[in-house]
Amino acid sequence: MTTTQNPAVPQPDSVQHAAETPDVAQPYDQLGLTADEYQRIRDILGRRPTSGELAMYSVMWSEHCSYKSSKKYLRQFGDTTPEQRERMMVGIGENAGVVDIGEGWAVTFKVESHNHPSFVEPFQGAATGVGGIVRDIISMGARPVAVMDQLRFGAIDAPDTRRVVDGVVRGISAYANSLGLPNIGGETVFDKVYQANPLVNALAVGVLRHDELHLANAKGAGNKVVLFGARTGGDGIGGASILASDTFSEGGPTKRPAVQVGDPFAEKLLIEMCIELFKHDLVEGIQDLGAAGISCATSELAANGDGGMTVELDSVLLRDPTLTAEEILMSESQERMMAVVRPEKLDAFLAVAEKWAVETSVIGEVTDGDRLIINWRGVEIVNVPPRTVAVDGPVYDRPVQHPAWIDDLQADTAAALERDNSGEGLGDTLLSIIASPNQADTALITDQYDYYVLGNTAFSFPEDAGMIRVDEETGLGVALATDANGRYAQLDPRAGARLALAEAYRNVAVSGAVPAAVTDCLNFGSPENPEVMWQFSEATAGLAAGCRELGIPVTGGNVSFYNQTGETPIHPTPVVGVLGIIDDVARRVPSGWQDEGHNLYLLGTTYDELDGSAWAETVYDHLGGVPPTVDLAAERKLGEILASLAREGLVTSAHDLSEGGLGVALAEGVMRFGVGARVWLDEIMSRDEVDATAALFSESTGRVLVSVAREDQVRFEGMLSARDYPVIRIGVTDKTVGLEVQGLFSMGVDVLRAAHQGTLPRYFG
Repeated sequence: MTTTQNPAVPQPDSVQHAAETPDVAQPYDQLGLTADEYQRIRDILGRRPTSGELAMYSVMWSEHCSYKSSKKYLRQFGDTTPEQRERMMVGIGENAGVVDIGEGWAVTFKVESHNHPSFVEPFQGAATGVGGIVRDIISMGARPVAVMDQLRFGAIDAPDTRRVVDGVVRGISAYANSLGLPNIGGETVFDKVYQANPLVNALAVGVLRHDELHLANAKGAGNKVVLFGARTGGDGIGGASILASDTFSEGGPTKRPAVQVGDPFAEKLLIEMCIELFKHDLVEGIQDLGAAGISCATSELAANGDGGMTVELDSVLLRDPTLTAEEILMSESQERMMAVVRPEKLDAFLAVAEKWAVETSVIGEVTDGDRLIINWRGVEIVNVPPRTVAVDGPVYDRPVQHPAWIDDLQADTAAALERDNSGEGLGDTLLSIIASPNQADTALITDQYDYYVLGNTAFSFPEDAGMIRVDEETGLGVALATDANGRYAQLDPRAGARLALAEAYRNVAVSGAVPAAVTDCLNFGSPENPEVMWQFSEATAGLAAGCRELGIPVTGGNVSFYNQTGETPIHPTPVVGVLGIIDDVARRVPSGWQDEGHNLYLLGTTYDELDGSAWAETVYDHLGGVPPTVDLAAERKLGEILASLAREGLVTSAHDLSEGGLGVALAEGVMRFGVGARVWLDEIMSRDEVDATAALFSESTGRVLVSVAREDQVRFEGMLSARDYPVIRIGVTDKTVGLEVQGLFSMGVDVLRAAHQGTLPRYFG
């Protein structure tokens, strides 16, 4: 392979020179390292680091790559029960988790953040977020089959929101659509707390046979290290250490050079090439080059292997020949992968690369030593123990402090807010809520995504969960849902995390699937703020305990800190994704009813729980009190009931109750297929001792709205009675009406849709 290095670039700092010049001042603080961390590097090496080594340690010890502030808490997720481990094939610590879904099939899935880049350069930030998570899936030996996104923007009417929304949505759609991957679900939230810190979380899912699973490591002395894909350029330099591991100043987006630039068509070639390489057993392992680029890939492969590695940096193909060695090591140029290849298989590897028109360069080999050595221009510029770079970085026990303001916030409950229980008032309130930015129809955004490419999408927007068919012969499939409610988590981060888990679990269950595994993306403010660390500690404890209660494991995920501007952090936003298994996607259950004359039932109990609700936000712009109580044992029981109902074909629709409560669920059920409903609230109000406002808008958990054909009514009620789960008949589907709540209000489907569909086009159309 030929090099594209520029001889005019000055020689870098060598290991020998570093040993001879211990007192040279180095800009460690500008690279995100503390004085203590810099001294620790000197202690590890027994000398000052070279500038190349300093670059490597700075990116790999960044918050984004090392999890140094969160690792203490993330260890809870590894404390699993035998039940949780039953289906888990690969857990935390690899590129993505892998779950056994039966019939010899496995699914790998993971969610990650690309928050800061998406504020600086929304299109490329979001696009490369999709590209990065897809490459994690590829590296496990899987074929990517779908993506999802979880988006949080600033206030819908703020001047800068349109710039961010437009760029992010175009970036996601341009990249995923070009890859030929369906977008099967997600979330869109608007709140002023995300104004200068939008959250762009991306999830990808891939499928593979059990024997196709591969892990990334560098084993076997003499094996070749091959870099393949796009050439290395100046984009994304320091993205992990400088951009993703720091807060924004009040001045706004100023760090554009650290944002990567993506090419989905190059990534598509990588997908096909990697699948063929794995199929013909031409690689020992493949590692994605994402955050920290070559620094990450070389150190992680070597750390996970059985020896060391030598790399010749001159062999790296460059887009920009003026790059220094340090810049090459730190570059986060996209669409790059690194493989470990046996020498006797190298020619076959290169032939596959040529077939897919993918550039390659052999940049090194695995050694039988214990050092990662990198040379450039005949000079040794890196000589480090790889585990100290990739694995054994600093772990902090940050100060934790109960927020001084939270007691007053919780004391300010929605109970003091006036309620209009008149029919006219309730009807107007429902229209206001379904037109509010966070309950309004998001088709303006989601219609830019391709839902059905590849032909295996069983469910996508606006269903409660996305669903993909895995096996065309048997109908085996998986369902996925992601959820988070930053308002709840601001009131109580432990409860907020458990509520996110419960809602994602319930959203998967209503589709007819059985929840099996979890991935998470934990979005918080600065870990240097003790109050933020208290929020993080509470959320992780709640999520870990909740997963044990539900019997499902956290298989992987991401932590995103420093989501704040100045001293103001975002609401804690623990995004939880739940994956479920369905034996046959033909038995999936939609969220809305399609036929008239079916009975409507409410499963679960309604309590007076309006704190943090969509009702409180929409009517009063109020946030205070405590979130709804969540009973995960009841949620698990409800999930088992829903699986049985779907398997027996006893429900024609099922829709979870969450934000906006029963009122929003009814409106969405009516609008889904245009079939109306006549509903009565008297029995709910009497049995559960709540008023009409709570009956319609309470956000009590463990509740689902289902429709049942009349011929199945006896069997349905018998099953619920045998399972001892609360159920009450509240209405019937009727094509002659829109939504009629008897004795209170009635409105046509067209009125509901006009309110629901008008909001986003008014701001972004």
